[in-house]
Amino acid sequence: MTTKENTYQGTNLGRIRNKNEKRVLKAMESVLPTVEGFCNCDLCVADVYAATLNSIPAHYIQYGGIALRATPETQEEVETAVRQAAQIIIDKPNHE
Repeated sequence: MTTKENTYQGTNLGRIRNKNEKRVLKAMESVLPTVEGFCNCDLCVADVYAATLNSIPAHYIQYGGIALRATPETQEEVETAVRQAAQIIIDKPNHE
């Protein structure tokens, strides 16, 4: 679905994604269950996801277009970023 928010002069930009989104989700699945004290509510999970994505360089791709090669972080580095984000959220959650 095309909306005004993801178009420029009629060009749909909604198919551009940060390649790290899936990598962070995969890391969250393996890391978060092992983090002691993590609340695991929807808000905390979303906060960890956003904080992790903000802490590592983005690697944007256009589906169906060119793929520029960049040296992405290792999966271990992504998992470390998830652990660090989870600790930040544990220390300062957005709820009581």
